[in-house]
Amino acid sequence: MLDIPRILAGLVLSSLIGGIGYRRRALTGGGWLGAILTGTLTFGLGGWAWGLTLIAFFVTSSVLSRFHQARKQQLAGEKFEKGGRRDLLQALANGGAGALLALAYGLSGEPPALLAAFAGIMATVTADTWATELGVLSPRPPRLVTTWRVVEPGTSGAVTMHGLAATAAGALMIGVVVLAAEAIERGVWAPWLLGAALLGGVGGSLADSLLGATAQAIYRTPRGGETERRAAPGGMPNPRVRGWRWVNNDMVNFLSSLLGGLIALGVWRLL
Repeated sequence: MLDIPRILAGLVLSSLIGGIGYRRRALTGGGWLGAILTGTLTFGLGGWAWGLTLIAFFVTSSVLSRFHQARKQQLAGEKFEKGGRRDLLQALANGGAGALLALAYGLSGEPPALLAAFAGIMATVTADTWATELGVLSPRPPRLVTTWRVVEPGTSGAVTMHGLAATAAGALMIGVVVLAAEAIERGVWAPWLLGAALLGGVGGSLADSLLGATAQAIYRTPRGGETERRAAPGGMPNPRVRGWRWVNNDMVNFLSSLLGGLIALGVWRLL
């Protein structure tokens, strides 16, 4: 049975939080719409634990995106496909899978297996975002996850120790939020959520790096560097040097989050 008041509360809350993000230039207009869609479904059909987890992801990611923003733009700004403001596709890539799980969760009697998968999905997108925002500031150059050769900061598929530490911290943070929120909302103490979120988030984030190094479309800039952008600032198409054209960063985020959810589901079955 649908909880209409909770769905309406989710609509209001996601609209307010999305509006704040838009005013603070963390979201575009489309990103605001994406926040409303994902937030309403996640909170309205999942409950407080699901909604607070989504909020934790959004707030921490927005804060970290502004941390040493000018320095990150200087180091790797031209490599990223999009700027710091999340658009509709980014919002759906990061929150869409969780929102669909919330829909299934609310309509199927709230099985714990879907909660485990949700924890893994949100841990993955959080871990990956934290790794991107903090890893690019590493004092040591990143290495490509497939060949371990040194590459430039911001290169898709590259990792640093700073980034890996941020990956684990972001995933664990999500586990703590889900665990605490479930305990408060439902009186259920489920410590397995920590393991599900940590392993799912780290595994999903590493899969994101692997996909970024192999399948994601990477282009050559006019200056000879690599970028996720299909075209130069003047509109001239950049030649593709590797990866599949249809696999952009949003697709990589979405696919890796699904894998993180599957890993967390496996942890739940084991524990």
